Amino acid sequence: MPPLTVFPIEGVPEVREGDVLAELLVAAAQEQGTPFEPDDCVVVTQKVVSKAEGRVVPLDASDAGARRALIESESVRVLRRRDELIISETRHGFVCANAGIDLSNIPDGQAALLPVDPDRSARRIRDGIRAHAGVDVGVIVSDTFGRAWRVGLTDVAIGVAGLAAVVDLRGQSDAHGRELQVTEIALADEIAGAAELVKGKAEQVPATVVRGLDAEWFREGSARELVRPPAEDLFR
Repeated sequence: MPPLTVFPIEGVPEVREGDVLAELLVAAAQEQGTPFEPDDCVVVTQKVVSKAEGRVVPLDASDAGARRALIESESVRVLRRRDELIISETRHGFVCANAGIDLSNIPDGQAALLPVDPDRSARRIRDGIRAHAGVDVGVIVSDTFGRAWRVGLTDVAIGVAGLAAVVDLRGQSDAHGRELQVTEIALADEIAGAAELVKGKAEQVPATVVRGLDAEWFREGSARELVRPPAEDLFR
């Protein structure tokens, strides 16, 4: 496998409702001398997707009642509460803190909600890049999640297009000839985490390119592949 290259797309202007993200990303990538190539994976932050899609609402962050009401309105089920923290399940099936509502890197008095359909958002960006740059790429919409068993945050995929979200190795053999029974690789999450390493949390870089991925991984995909069915979830 060739080495992976991960680099940010800089110079994207402030995104506003109605902006065509694909057009902005293609222009910025060309301007910095790194035009998109076939089988690139473009990782776009949830924040700019939500801004472009008008998923930003007024919220007084100091009003605990209003914040709680907004979280509950974006949830289908509340799983845990501790002080101001709410762990809930969103309509997408994601289990996360505060229904994924984000107050960081956004003007005071506003909150960014998750896209209504992040897979559709990823497909729209992918189709737009094909239209403006003439290349097929994979697209991941990423967000920052905590993890139930480990300390710290990492970026994960909440929307996927043109790329396998999960690579299923079950039935293949390991290096010692033993059949793999349970190995499923969360490919889209791994790519989202790698992209975050060059994007950072405070630099306001909205997108990253991961280049050099296995061509076999590019297919129709969905972030729904990453959501564990409730019947298999021992912790809900």
